[in-house]
Amino acid sequence: MKYAVLGANGQLGRDLCARLSGQAAPLTREQADLTHPESVRQVLAELRPEVLINCAAFNFVDRAETEPAAAFAVNTTGVRDLAVVCHELGCTLVHFSTDYVFGLDDGRRTPYAESDAPGPLNVYGASKLAGEYLLRSCCPKHFIIRTCGLFGVGGSGGKGGNFVTTMLRLAAAGKPLRVVADQVCTPTYTVDLANAVAALLPTDHYGLYHITNTQACSWYEFARAIFDQAGLRADLTPITSADYAAAARRPAYSVLTTDRYARLNLFPLRSWTEALAAYLLRIESQ
Repeated sequence: MKYAVLGANGQLGRDLCARLSGQAAPLTREQADLTHPESVRQVLAELRPEVLINCAAFNFVDRAETEPAAAFAVNTTGVRDLAVVCHELGCTLVHFSTDYVFGLDDGRRTPYAESDAPGPLNVYGASKLAGEYLLRSCCPKHFIIRTCGLFGVGGSGGKGGNFVTTMLRLAAAGKPLRVVADQVCTPTYTVDLANAVAALLPTDHYGLYHITNTQACSWYEFARAIFDQAGLRADLTPITSADYAAAARRPAYSVLTTDRYARLNLFPLRSWTEALAAYLLRIESQ
């Protein structure tokens, strides 16, 4: 099968390119920019992939509050234009969305299914949700994958790393760490997500899926597990979201149930703690 991967130099894009069985054309923003649809159209018309995987996004959650036009240009309009091109070329489109399409139900403490009504709390989540809707209306052959809290060897483009590497760097520098303890989600290893998606692609089970590692934790519990597994002592203090005072509101609970994906009996998803251990071993060996 012939693939093209947008955002191929990011942490998820790199792991996907390494795991796709077939010819995978890695595309960076310089080659195909979602805010310039003609450049995307030209590249895809030349490559003629059977499957296009979109890992590109405006994922600066706090910046989106003051730069909504930039967030919607990539996450909504850009995704719509991409879906139109894919439909014209007869290409399956794979697109990644976020747990941040949820959160409006502050009292929620059970995992969200694909059938649950979304309700984003911030501009980033709204832009991703709008992109989902437009994609579904423009390109019937699609997989939309909602996921959460990604960490991988490639880091997160433009953010200077991911949560794990940031925690390790700050702890090594002896910096005091204040991490929110009232936001619960499921951190997800990009290797596991890439393996799950690679197993899903040869099927024709199109539609919306939640794919994360299993179990759940707060960001504070995630940080504590990072230090425990890495054998590091850190000056770590739990705080509230109000204490952190980020520009964008985050969901208090945004755990996703992966039951729909699990029923396909493809690549099994392990717990986030097991995935974290594998990731730490991988970065230590490198």
